[in-house]
Amino acid sequence: MGIETSMVSYYAERAQEYERIYAKPERQADLLQLRSFVGRAFAGADVFELACGTGYWTEVIARSASAVFATDINEEVLAIARSKASDSRKVQFHRQDAYALPALSQRFTGGLAAFWWSHVPRSRLHGFLRDFHRIFSPGARVVFIDNVYVEGSSTPISRTEESGDTYQIRKLNDGSKHEVLKNFPTEAELRAAVDGLAAGVRVEFLRYYWILSYVPKMNA
Repeated sequence: MGIETSMVSYYAERAQEYERIYAKPERQADLLQLRSFVGRAFAGADVFELACGTGYWTEVIARSASAVFATDINEEVLAIARSKASDSRKVQFHRQDAYALPALSQRFTGGLAAFWWSHVPRSRLHGFLRDFHRIFSPGARVVFIDNVYVEGSSTPISRTEESGDTYQIRKLNDGSKHEVLKNFPTEAELRAAVDGLAAGVRVEFLRYYWILSYVPKMNA
């Protein structure tokens, strides 16, 4: 089973447990700051959300955005996202593969991928970003949010490949164990990844999370 296939399978099985991670008491101050940042970043924007999962961040975006086009590859998590009290006039949910986004006629003025970057193999990151940027209009703001590795709070890293990709062993409520790709980039690595592809790059590290925001360079 390949990395992408095993990841899809893991998140499908984890659907009912998906948001448990947001309940950790020590992370509440950071999450409050993230929600505030996302609300400000996408005020009035037409937002494309990648890997929306159960819609936790979709709800946050929808409070201030003009519209949200939220996508995920798993119907299991999308079913949960659709069941929430989202404004159907503003929010649409679609099943989409992040590595094979369709040619949409619409161009978006904002983009969010929360906790997706860490699951992208380092070798695929540049190609993924180039494809992702094609759906945005000039001047759009793209935001990635993901985890900082914190000893004692984060799941321990189980192994590291020669590529630098790191993995964790995750256990679900049913007792099943899954090896999951989970990278923890430094600020320098984040900036290097978008070098030449973005302008106005901003990176902020909180205690438990990091934020990368920028404007994609068209035709880069």
